[in-house]
Amino acid sequence: MEYSLNQYILIIEPSAALKEGMAAYYTRFAENYEAAAHIRAHANISLVRFQQYEMMEVRIMAPLGRIIQSFNPIIIDIHGFGSFPTHTIFFNIATKNELIVLVKAIASIRGLLTPDKDHKAHFITDPYIVLANKLLPWQFEKGWLEMSHTPFSGRFVATEIKLLRKRASEQQYRVIKKIPLLHQKVMPAIQGHLFL
Repeated sequence: MEYSLNQYILIIEPSAALKEGMAAYYTRFAENYEAAAHIRAHANISLVRFQQYEMMEVRIMAPLGRIIQSFNPIIIDIHGFGSFPTHTIFFNIATKNELIVLVKAIASIRGLLTPDKDHKAHFITDPYIVLANKLLPWQFEKGWLEMSHTPFSGRFVATEIKLLRKRASEQQYRVIKKIPLLHQKVMPAIQGHLFL
C-alpha cells in the first residue's frame, strides 16, 4: 500500500451559501442536457494536482503549510461562465491574481510533489469551478449556447486550503489536512545580521 502512488489535490471550497446558490445551476444543466454523469458533485477550485507515495506526506506537510499560511484569506469573485471548447463549461473566476500567486508559491516545492519524471505535479494557473465536463459535442454546443448568456455572480472569502488524498484502492478523495490562510511571515531558518 505505501509503495503505490496516491493521488492528491489542493482545493479551495466555496462557502456553503455560495454552493447552495450554485446547486440550481448544476441541477438545471443536468436535466436540460441529459448530463447528470458529467456534473461535478462537489464545487471547488483545484489549485494543484499531484501523485506521491504516502510515506512522503510527512515531508510535504511542513513546507506546504508554511507557504499556504503565509497568505492572507483570499476574496474570490465569480462572474458568469466560461468554457473549454467541445467538452467543459465552468463558473468563471474573475479574481485570479492572488490564486495564481499562491499556486506559483506552491510550485517552489515541486520536487516534493514529484515522485519521478513520469508523474509531474500539475499547477493550475487558470483556476475555475467546473459546472460540467467530458460533455458530448451536442451537450456542449447547446449547453454553452445557454450558459454563455446566463448571468451568475457570487463572492466568498477563502480562509483555508484543503489537501485531499485518494489511494489506489479508493473511489473518492478524502480531506487529510485543512491549512488556514493566516498571513504569517515565513522566517528563514537562520537570520543574518543586518548591520555588523
